[in-house]
Amino acid sequence: MTAAAVTSPDAAVTTTPLADDPVLLDLLPSADAFSWVRRGEGLVGWGEAARLEVRGPDALAEAATWWEEYSAGLEVDDRAGVPGSGPVVFASIAFDPAAGTSVFVVPEVVVGRRDGVAWVTAIGDADPLDALTSTLAAVPASLGRLRYADGALDPASWCATVAAAVARIGDGDLDKVVLARDLLVTADAPLDPRTLLTRLAARFPDCWTFAVDGLLGATPELLLRRTGRQLSSRVLAGTAPRGAGADDERLAAGLLGSAKDRAEHALAVDSLVGALAPYCTTLNAPEEPRLLTLANVRHLASDVTGVQRRTGAPGEAGLLELVGAVHPTAAVCGTPTDAAAALIGELEGMDRGRYAGPVGWLDARGDGEFGLALRCAQLCDDDPATARLFAGCGIVAGSDPAAELAETQAKFAAVQAALES
Repeated sequence: MTAAAVTSPDAAVTTTPLADDPVLLDLLPSADAFSWVRRGEGLVGWGEAARLEVRGPDALAEAATWWEEYSAGLEVDDRAGVPGSGPVVFASIAFDPAAGTSVFVVPEVVVGRRDGVAWVTAIGDADPLDALTSTLAAVPASLGRLRYADGALDPASWCATVAAAVARIGDGDLDKVVLARDLLVTADAPLDPRTLLTRLAARFPDCWTFAVDGLLGATPELLLRRTGRQLSSRVLAGTAPRGAGADDERLAAGLLGSAKDRAEHALAVDSLVGALAPYCTTLNAPEEPRLLTLANVRHLASDVTGVQRRTGAPGEAGLLELVGAVHPTAAVCGTPTDAAAALIGELEGMDRGRYAGPVGWLDARGDGEFGLALRCAQLCDDDPATARLFAGCGIVAGSDPAAELAETQAKFAAVQAALES
């Protein structure tokens, strides 16, 4: 574990309500930008007041302790008093927190908007309102020419990997595994996160547009939200492409009636419910999934809600412990979890890093929201003009490698459209 506190632990934190209604993504600078925005509401931030990078079997527990101790040492003047006001840490957690590095950053400035109420939080001596008056660099209108290259596996090799996974499922080794692939893209000029975030938010308003430490995207999947003791999640599994005219309706009806996709979806819901049940007094999941329609694909979706217990160890669990309990779900790993994770390591041929890991924010009250880092790009540290794109799909009995390849291509299109607009 490595940690760096840029501010002193007794730094002042001031949250001030805003009379004006800011367009959150328009406030972001070109570097050190953080985002969690859906339909114009959420949080954006910039600067770095404190940072933690952690890995190992106790990574999330160590991060929870670090955040509790750091936030407890702050002098807080919070005049908004809503989830997301006061000190906030943005987090991007590795798909495998024991093996990969998870990143937690406390921005120097956070601007929030919730239910039409806006605020700004600043850490340190600066006037929080002054933080909104600095001149931002112009956002590039175009990223120039783009060049794509295969990642760890070319399409043919990845299809062979899917076929191998289907065979293992047929042998009874497991019920489902989620296999992902990566794609490299290089532009003529450095990739500006603001360009991608703004375009993703416009194209996918029902997704959470996120950015943490160079990983950015628009996720349709809410892993876990905690507000007081109220918990909620949006589970997605089962995907179909969009079509034109009557073909679009045919594809929608086919997804809703697909036995294969409904079975995959049920596994994802069951894995989440099973992991959350010990922490909840009540837990509700719909009997039937609904359709979630996005610009490029449709998903089967289920919204799960619950109330956290008040007593015992489950009642004392913070959001990071709850996130650790539910991740990885069958939606990003498979079922059974251990067998699916082992097969991913054997077949996938790449390090996922923070792709498909939890991403979101947590405040000092314990409220927060975490999605899954899907439909995303990881900007390369050593080449600002290059990024790594990710897409995956659930493999179950009867999965067709060519159809699964087409599904990944449809999911890549989410970020590609933002790059190419």
